[in-house]
Amino acid sequence: MPISPNFTSVLSKDWEINFTQCTPTGFLKYTDLCNILQLTAAAHSEVGGISFYDMQEFHQAWVLSRMRVEVHALPKWQDVVTVKTWINSLENSRSVRALEMYVNGKKIVGCETYWAVFNTQARRPEALALPYEHFELFPEKRATEEGFSKININHEKEAVFEKTVYLSDLDIVNHVNNVKYLEWCLDHVDPKRIMKQEVKSFEMNFMKELSLKDKVVIHESEDDDHTTATFSITKGEKTCFALELHWKQKYS
Repeated sequence: MPISPNFTSVLSKDWEINFTQCTPTGFLKYTDLCNILQLTAAAHSEVGGISFYDMQEFHQAWVLSRMRVEVHALPKWQDVVTVKTWINSLENSRSVRALEMYVNGKKIVGCETYWAVFNTQARRPEALALPYEHFELFPEKRATEEGFSKININHEKEAVFEKTVYLSDLDIVNHVNNVKYLEWCLDHVDPKRIMKQEVKSFEMNFMKELSLKDKVVIHESEDDDHTTATFSITKGEKTCFALELHWKQKYS
């Protein structure tokens, strides 16, 4: 698709929270929060001419490598949220994108994401084949208090679950959708902590893709003061994904 005449380097998009996206408390699920953020990033790439549809002419797609989300509050059912997004950096095969979520003009979520251009045939990163110079970059305009980082993995963590990848786990790039990794891990968190919105921030590292019928193991560990929980997902001896959850308060 050509660059939209309505293209701007900073995009704002409204979303209404529906009941399928909420926990039993009526507040947005963390997984659906990530979905909304990523759909907003996709909408910006569409108007900017670097969407999945555009990139598939060259057998390319954007894939998420790292993501940090800082949560001040969660929206609830029927809230209309505004998500703003812009690009901090974009060069060759890599891009850092910022996103913020607002309700009634108040910022409730900040997010920083790191994307790579992926050849969907060769299954490897490569330089973006499309022009992107029309995007103004905002390297100093950050959406989070802290940037994303490499998660330290404790290889002696407890194995909590074994999982086989099913068709419902896959996305249009034919690998496990990034939100699925988060969903698998959160299913093994104390539900009360999720219902009470105790997540202060979470960070995800996506290292190796998973495909249909792959068998994986989910591991978990927690620090001594119970303010941080770390998950990893492994296939054989290789770590494919890591998640670090930071709690607002100690476990009680």
